[in-house]
Amino acid sequence: MLTINVVTLFPEVFAAPLAASIPGRAAAAKLVRYQVVPLRDYTHDKHHTVDDTPYGGGAGMVLKPEPFFEAVEALGARPPIVLLSARGRPFTHRDAVRFSLGTELTLLCGHYKDVDQRVADGLAAEELSVGDFVLSGGEPAALCVLDAVVRLLPGVLGDDESSKEESFSADGPGLEYPQYTRPAEFRGMKVPDVLLSGNHAEIEKWRREQAKLQTEKQRPDLLK
Repeated sequence: MLTINVVTLFPEVFAAPLAASIPGRAAAAKLVRYQVVPLRDYTHDKHHTVDDTPYGGGAGMVLKPEPFFEAVEALGARPPIVLLSARGRPFTHRDAVRFSLGTELTLLCGHYKDVDQRVADGLAAEELSVGDFVLSGGEPAALCVLDAVVRLLPGVLGDDESSKEESFSADGPGLEYPQYTRPAEFRGMKVPDVLLSGNHAEIEKWRREQAKLQTEKQRPDLLK
C-alpha cells in the first residue's frame, strides 16, 4: 500500500477530492492511505504563527521552517518528499510513475509569498511545479500530483491497459489520439469512418497517425 502524506495549512481542501472518484475508490480498496496533516498543529505560540516577514525586505510573508520540519519528523516521513513550488522543475508523468512504485510520498504545500528555502534544503525535498503559473497555494498542485500518482497504482483503474495509451505515458507516442463515442453523427460532425470499420489494423494505424498529428499540433516540443 502507498501512503501519501500531505502537509498543509488548509486540510479542509482535501476532504472532498480524496473521497471522490479514483482517489476515493483507491482508498476504499486499501491501495492507498492518505494522511492530511495541518501545519498549524506544529506551532507553539497562542496565535499558531506559521509565517513571518522575509529577510532582506519585500512584500508578502514567508512560511517558517520549524512547522514543516516538525511535521515531517512527526510523520517519520522518508523520501521522496516534495515541496510544491512555482520555482520547481516541471512535474512529469515519469515522476508520477516513480512515486507510484514507492511505499510513501510526502507532499508539502506552500502558501503566501513563499516557503523558507531551508525547508527544501534541510528536508532534501524535491521542488516540483505543475505549470508555468502561480497558484495561491500548493494545495491544488498537490492534488494534481496525488491524482496522477494514485491512478497508476495497479488495480485502481478498471482497465490497467488504458493508462498505457494515454498522453505522456511511457508506452504512448506523445499525446493521445482523439477519442469518439456514440452517436456516430452529432450536429453534422461524423465519427471517422475507419473507427466504424471494424478493421483493427487500420484503426491502430489511424490512431498512431493521429497521435503524431496531435503532438505536432499541440506539443511539438515533445517530439524533440
